[in-house]
Amino acid sequence: MPQLLPQALLTVIDELGKLPGVGARTAERYAYHLLRANDASNRKLAQAVTQLHTGVKSCPKTFALIDASESVSPLYSNPSRERKLVAVVEEPLDIIALERTGQFNGTYHVLGGAISPIDGVGPEQLHIPELLHRIKDDEVEEIIIATNASVEGESTALFLQRQIEQHGLSVKMSRLARGLPVGVDLEYADQITLSHALEGRRLL
Repeated sequence: MPQLLPQALLTVIDELGKLPGVGARTAERYAYHLLRANDASNRKLAQAVTQLHTGVKSCPKTFALIDASESVSPLYSNPSRERKLVAVVEEPLDIIALERTGQFNGTYHVLGGAISPIDGVGPEQLHIPELLHRIKDDEVEEIIIATNASVEGESTALFLQRQIEQHGLSVKMSRLARGLPVGVDLEYADQITLSHALEGRRLL
């Protein structure tokens, strides 16, 4: 059977299909859109992708994503941010969600994932030792464990709590409140969410 599409287009479809959440049909639509776009637009996209690794780096203190020209994250170096309060998140993009609330004025620490033996991710692959050093160096008073409400997130939170306690660090530890999102019916809520909703119930 003859090849139905040119090899160059098939190559783009194949590469786009490797992106998370992009299926075969979506990859085909994206590739066809790029084919129809003008050359200048495609060059601009290609340049942006090429410069991604040279223009972005990880903050050596918080492990948040920062511009390559910066030494540390502005959310850490800003004197108006409270260094004694640290929110621990799994991934750099989790910071954006917390910042959008406008309710948090502390700093962040990105673990770089969550403990997941199935995926081959163990505690040694996360930025936990660096967090323990930060607690001492910045005299941190409270750690907010803001890992995801998943089995992996819960395991990571428990491991962090034990590590902090085992190292004899005197710091208050808290966890983001869990519960039912507004507009979600009980029948559609997962077991972890329902369990936290019961634990965090309040009097009326």
